[in-house]
Amino acid sequence: MQSGSVVQPGHEQSSGMQPGPARSGGEASELHGRRVPQPVPGSGAAVVCPAEWEPPSSPADPEQAVTAPALPRRTWGEFYADDRLLPYLPAARANGSIGTQGAAVIEKLAERLRSGAFDAPQPALVHTDAALLHGDLWSGNVFWASARSARQAAVMPTAWGPEPPADPDPVAVLIDPASHGGHAESDLAQLTVFGAPFAERIYAAYHEASPLADGWRERIGLHRLHILIVHAALFGGSYGAQTVEEARGYL
Repeated sequence: MQSGSVVQPGHEQSSGMQPGPARSGGEASELHGRRVPQPVPGSGAAVVCPAEWEPPSSPADPEQAVTAPALPRRTWGEFYADDRLLPYLPAARANGSIGTQGAAVIEKLAERLRSGAFDAPQPALVHTDAALLHGDLWSGNVFWASARSARQAAVMPTAWGPEPPADPDPVAVLIDPASHGGHAESDLAQLTVFGAPFAERIYAAYHEASPLADGWRERIGLHRLHILIVHAALFGGSYGAQTVEEARGYL
C-alpha cells in the first residue's frame, strides 16, 4: 500500500524524531482513506517469502509464530488459510487459548477459504492479484501527526530537535509495517481489531476513491482473523475465544 500518508519503518520507541502533536479528526480520516488506495501492486499472487519456510513446530519460542511464510502462487483463500491462519494454530493450542473444538472451527474455515468461497476482486485501483499491504494496520500503528512534523520525520528520521507546533491539518503516519502481498481489504479490516477513530469515515473515503468489491463489509471479520490468531498464539487468554467466535461466523 502506498499513500499520501507517511509510512515510518521501525518502532515508535526508536531514537529518531517522532511526529509532532496533532489532533485526529473526521476530515483527516477521510483524506487518509482517499490516499490509502493508491497502490504499489504486488506482482503475481499473494506470495512473497521463500518456499522453504515451514510453520513453527514448537511453541517454545512464540516469536517464531510471526515469521511470514510463503509458498508458490495460489489463490487468496489458499494464501490466507495456509499462511495467515493455520501456522499460528499450534502455538494457540499449546498455550490453551484455543481448544480442540475451536481448532476444528479454524480448520473448517481454512477448508472454505481454500475452496474459494471468500475470494473477491481487489478494489478498483488494484490491477494485480496482490496489493502491497502495510500488513499490521491496527489502530496503534496509525499516528495522527502534524503535516510538518510528519514530513520532517520522513526526510530526517534520526534528527533531533524540538517538536514542531500542533498543526490544524493532521495527517496519518503509519508505523511498524509488516508488508506483504495480499488483499487490500485486510488493511482496512485490521483498523477495527482494537478500534480506530473515524474508521467509518476512512472506509467511506476509501470506497469513494477505489470502490471495494461487493460484500466487503461482510468480509471485515474474516480479514481481522489474522491479527486475532497471532495474538492468541503469542498472548493466549481471551484472544483464542475471540478468534474462534469470529471464525465461526464464516462457516
